[in-house]
Amino acid sequence: MTGRRAVGGYTRIGDVRKGLLVDGKARVAATLRHELTDRPAYDFWAEEATLNRLYEHLGYADLTRFLDALDVDIREVAPGLPAETALGGGVYQNYWGERYVYRDVPYGRMRDDLPGALAGCTSMTDIASFAWPRNDDVDFTGLRAQCDAVAAKGYAIRYGFADVWQRPCLVRGWENAMLDMYEHPDWMHRLSRIFTDFYREDFRRAWEASGGLIDLFTIYSDLGTQRGPLISPAMFGEFVAPYLGELVAWVHHLGSRVLFHSCGDVSVFIPDLIRLGVDVLDPIQPANERMAPRRLARYGSDLCFHGGIDTQTVLATGTPAQVRARVRQNDAVFGSGYIVAPTHLFQPDAPAENIIAVYEAFA
Repeated sequence: MTGRRAVGGYTRIGDVRKGLLVDGKARVAATLRHELTDRPAYDFWAEEATLNRLYEHLGYADLTRFLDALDVDIREVAPGLPAETALGGGVYQNYWGERYVYRDVPYGRMRDDLPGALAGCTSMTDIASFAWPRNDDVDFTGLRAQCDAVAAKGYAIRYGFADVWQRPCLVRGWENAMLDMYEHPDWMHRLSRIFTDFYREDFRRAWEASGGLIDLFTIYSDLGTQRGPLISPAMFGEFVAPYLGELVAWVHHLGSRVLFHSCGDVSVFIPDLIRLGVDVLDPIQPANERMAPRRLARYGSDLCFHGGIDTQTVLATGTPAQVRARVRQNDAVFGSGYIVAPTHLFQPDAPAENIIAVYEAFA
């Protein structure tokens, strides 16, 4: 028989006949088609320190076991990446040339960024001669096994940490990059071209290595602060849109979908993100009224939304009941096309009970 239940003014329909329950992969696929499902799809993103706190609460340190227990619909897979390099004085550099230190926090450590390896760049020659990573430096040997393990359980697969603007800014140093867009625009374009070309090939190799099992490719570029955008629409159009659009089109050519991550108030860019073909926007950070879910819902026929459970308020200081209520509220606002997840990653100040409550709102 078919069971029905009202959720936020919508009727979600779930076939409860034995053997016909919707699995995670099908639930995510339906969500991406903007179709109502038995419940919203779930994803999980967390800082390492948050996981340590969660494991202390659970009494075991097994993320897959935890996600399986809560039936989280999307699982991340990853290749082997080059190791970071210690530069001395507590400073580390990754394979892109981003530089950072680690700050001790309860339950672990978190990264604080510094100006990157090209902060002292004085010419295009400096950019061209830098030891940029090669796609051959990425090891895809075990990726198919990861994907097969996820697919065997009926879950959707998310891959990637691509970027076309923010990480180039980190390598150059934020202040330098902002000035470059005015004073040396060719430098910024060259940096974004290097990243875009790398991730086009990275996505191709991942798609082939996975046997075409990847449901979502992730692209990151933080474009907003809590008060408003980091750059103007004109700068977005010149320095971000061409490269983001190219990478989105490439993912669609491969046969998959794009989840685009940008923290902060990016409301001014949403029409352009839709035009560029972005399928899912993360993390719906309700930093101000312009990013409130009820304001974003008007784009729901063109864009799926991912996140929206605020790490700064309800997850950090609320009760489990308040967390569950927020999940249901967001689902009611967005209806179809919504994937439950935190705004950004779960932070270590979120009690384990609140993290668990996110996935119990429709239990």
